[in-house]
Amino acid sequence: MQNISRTRRSMGGMDYVDPKKKSNFVGKIVLAAALTALCILMLKQSSTFGSPSPFSQRDTGVTHVLVTGGAGYIGSHAALRLLKDSHRVTIVDNLSRGNIGAVRVLETLFPQPGRLQFIYADLGDAKAVNKIFSENAFDAVIHFAAVAYVGESTLDPLKYYHNITSNTLVVLEAMAAHGVQTLIYSSTCATYGEPEKMPITEETPQLPINPYGKAKKMSEDIILDFHKNSDMAVMILRYFNVIGSDPEGRLGEAPRPELREHGRISGACFDAARGITPGLKVRGTDYKTADGTCIRDYIDVTDLVDAHVRALEKAKPGKVGIYNVGTGKGRSVNEFVEACKKATGVNIKVDFLPRRPGDYAEVFSDPTKIRDELNWTARYTNLQESLEIAWRWQKSHRDGYGSP
Repeated sequence: MQNISRTRRSMGGMDYVDPKKKSNFVGKIVLAAALTALCILMLKQSSTFGSPSPFSQRDTGVTHVLVTGGAGYIGSHAALRLLKDSHRVTIVDNLSRGNIGAVRVLETLFPQPGRLQFIYADLGDAKAVNKIFSENAFDAVIHFAAVAYVGESTLDPLKYYHNITSNTLVVLEAMAAHGVQTLIYSSTCATYGEPEKMPITEETPQLPINPYGKAKKMSEDIILDFHKNSDMAVMILRYFNVIGSDPEGRLGEAPRPELREHGRISGACFDAARGITPGLKVRGTDYKTADGTCIRDYIDVTDLVDAHVRALEKAKPGKVGIYNVGTGKGRSVNEFVEACKKATGVNIKVDFLPRRPGDYAEVFSDPTKIRDELNWTARYTNLQESLEIAWRWQKSHRDGYGSP
């Protein structure tokens, strides 16, 4: 009542509305209506108004791939390769671990309409995921998105079960609901745990010893159970320790600073070489190996991406393929550190510390199956050369991809 009284005046005991106020109010309505009509007219004259998004349509000869986690280290390299191979790519990432800077690089390289789109979303949000699937015509999904640090998984296991296992279930349900028939699942050698016999084959028992490996194995089990009554084409790639970066220097690894303690050994080596950290921490020198340090199979990211592309090409409806992706050769942490010193030209200070919870002594692959069935073999197997390529990117991107 207070606001109304301000626009009214008393006249002979009766109220009346000030005509000037009324006229001003009506004028504003007319102006708003005119502006709205003008906007609608301009939109209709636009060439894109009313036309469906190319991402919502299927085009003959074009494969539309959803890359979850495509702003991350491995995912962005995979998106780059898919785009180079003329695929249509949609990246979905919540940027909790990924870098929008990597997406911007890809957008600059492939600016043509209908080639690449980025959607900011969390795979834990089933409603958002279903909306994405309903608005896009995906032919295949490459599911990279996951937290992926063994040490962190032992400290915060629930995060890993939610982020890996639960989110995979959400993606799989959306694929089933919207008829997307090809899944390439990014798994890990951590599902094997600490086998008694080396090298690891696809038949090696899966006995994971940390939440990261357990969460990935649970996801594999869900996918395999679902597939028993489905015609979906499924490929599961269990890969080993990833290193390197794009040989042309367009992309690299840029983990968030707060995650350095849990990150890959290559990142830790580079941080020490750049003086970001005072030295490199090697955890565990009493393993039953030749020099007491862990032995790992280091796979270059370019080779890893190539394996995913081969899997996508070879995926067959109603079939499941499970493959180890590695070089077949184990290298000790000490060997890795020496290679990193040579690659960077820095005599990195090394601190030897007790073992990290959840780690295992020796892991390397037998790549025979993927070689025979997918015609894939690792090509970038020189450890020092892979590190030199990655180091070049690190030196020219001292702040990673820069601020978000």
